[in-house]
Amino acid sequence: MDIRYHGHSCFELFDGDISLIIDPFLAPNNPLADASADEIKATHMALTHGHADHVADAVEVATTNSAQCVAMVEVANWLEMQGVENVSDPNLGGTVRFDGLSIKLVQAWHTNTLPGSDERPFSAELGTPIGTPAGLIIEMGGLTVYDAGDTCLFGDMELIGKRHGVDVALLPIGGHYTMDREDAAYAAELIGAKRVIPIHYDTFPPIKTDAQAFVDDLATRGIEGIILKPGQRITL
Repeated sequence: MDIRYHGHSCFELFDGDISLIIDPFLAPNNPLADASADEIKATHMALTHGHADHVADAVEVATTNSAQCVAMVEVANWLEMQGVENVSDPNLGGTVRFDGLSIKLVQAWHTNTLPGSDERPFSAELGTPIGTPAGLIIEMGGLTVYDAGDTCLFGDMELIGKRHGVDVALLPIGGHYTMDREDAAYAAELIGAKRVIPIHYDTFPPIKTDAQAFVDDLATRGIEGIILKPGQRITL
């Protein structure tokens, strides 16, 4: 399986004919992104929650590619209201399976608001609180990937790791809106992940952090940290 990072919390996972994009937040909405929505070719899409920095380009990517979409039921219903077809709508604990891919929703501790007005899409006060956020357990290409989504540290990360045997964890490290890099390093131990890729950092001033310090901290715990630059693609 290959993974390509687009900055912030947006990734693509590739295996054979499957291309799964997670939390599409692309250029020009994402100041660090290497690609725009019209450059993405995805067969599947998964969303952790409805904040604009995770769904700003979701509708365009989904409709342009006729992608099979997976999101928490309330966010899934919102996608359908935007004209997106091929939407699966699990809730926490639910798993949807496709040929060569499965996606399970697990808990994340955060808030969940759909985008605000067209003029102020990132406005929390103009957005609509809806449902709960989620993390994602993705099984694809013989690997298990845990995308924690936007979350603080919580003890049941250990249960998630024990239950699913995580090969790669995508963990937010930017602090302020999510856990910081110190909490994320502790979370990596709870999860028992073999490899960790940091996400949700450096995009905006409040979430600036030292990713290399995070990777160094992981190394002292016997965990491999992998820093990806926007546009970088590696084989896992």
